[in-house]
Amino acid sequence: MNQEVPQHAVVVAKFGGTSVADFDAMNRCADVVLSNPNVRLVVLSASSGVTNLLVALAEGCEIEQRTRHLDEVRRIQYAIVDRLTNPTIIRDEINNMLESIARLSEAAALATSAALTDELVSYGELMSTLLFVEILHERDVTAEWFDVRSVMRTDDHFGRATPDCAALAELTTNLLKPRLQQALVITQGFIGSEAKGRTTTLGRGGSDYTAALLGEALNASQVDIWTDVPGIYTTDPRVVPAAKRIDEIAFAEAAEMATFGAKILHPATLLPAVRSNIPVFVGSSKDPAAGGTMVCSSTANPPLFRALALRRKQTLLVLHSLSMLHARGFLAEVFNILARHNVSVDLITTSEVNVALTIDTTGSTTTSGSHLTSALLTELSALCTVEVEEDMALVALIGNKLSQARGVGKEVFGVLEPFNIRMICYGASSFNLCFLVPGQDAEKVVQTLHQNLFE
Repeated sequence: MNQEVPQHAVVVAKFGGTSVADFDAMNRCADVVLSNPNVRLVVLSASSGVTNLLVALAEGCEIEQRTRHLDEVRRIQYAIVDRLTNPTIIRDEINNMLESIARLSEAAALATSAALTDELVSYGELMSTLLFVEILHERDVTAEWFDVRSVMRTDDHFGRATPDCAALAELTTNLLKPRLQQALVITQGFIGSEAKGRTTTLGRGGSDYTAALLGEALNASQVDIWTDVPGIYTTDPRVVPAAKRIDEIAFAEAAEMATFGAKILHPATLLPAVRSNIPVFVGSSKDPAAGGTMVCSSTANPPLFRALALRRKQTLLVLHSLSMLHARGFLAEVFNILARHNVSVDLITTSEVNVALTIDTTGSTTTSGSHLTSALLTELSALCTVEVEEDMALVALIGNKLSQARGVGKEVFGVLEPFNIRMICYGASSFNLCFLVPGQDAEKVVQTLHQNLFE
């Protein structure tokens, strides 16, 4: 397979962890890729479960647990190797990588570090891409493995590195673009390298981000995100079985959904696509014929209500101080304190003597509220009275021109009378209306709203 494809028609296809979970799943991905001759670059996540195991190893663990984790990684990867017709060469390569993982996990047991974690975790993507290339070779496809770290330059913020888009564009043009005419190129999502050549990772949702960044650097015609769900829905179908697929959605709407907890896309994924006006297709690798959702710059006749998103594990801080009354600088001091403790504020509402703000702990690897250290609370308490409420949930109604429409409050809050709403943010954005509810009410709130607004 050696097709000449016009460079502007290049499609970048990304497959998530569940899409490359095992031998059969990888073959379904191969079917999807080969069905579209314009797909010239494929970006893969690690096989499902592997990244979590590697993260656990990177955190350092006792030898028995370490052995169990290593055995499970080996089992997942060898289950694919053993299904290949001629596995000898690839078995040696995977075995070498497993030995590197074992060596790094021993080092992590002695002393953990963010740099070591990134290096260890990167092996998930390196192994899945090697295996996928071998599957394509067995189908007589001209496919080439490419180390994305040779073009994905980042800073050295290990664990959540920021790509250098200028360097990426130049390196992609010189090193990657010419290869697309000669072969189907398979590369890794999620990982990159900093100036000294050390491996970095792009953080949560990094594989989608990689695909969009490479699409931008290649001036691709489209980026396809293949996952286990056939598109973007009006809300999570696991919470509301009656949720409906959205066939076409604007970048701004999809970004709002992702920002407020919709797992289908990471918010940062869309930034390169928005910059370069590249459509993003979201579909299911398990059922590509089912269609999906096209995310594009704008849509015709966007509805007032588009979707509902739910974000759990929110912490509410209520700050009370009489010195706020007719005074200046109180909010500035609060935010200075939060910044010093690396705490990012999500939503905020104020009254004359109170400030309520939310902190998102979804990405935290520890328990809810872990960002609220005793040092932070002590510093805030010297300024004001502090109340903390944990295990809250943020419900976001995504729509269009919400702040300009009449009757929105009645349609939304009229059906939420049975629930305790702790905080409301409305008017700051015309694309969303957000409110905070106790965690145990979250699903019922979403179900009630969805029935009233979408069914």
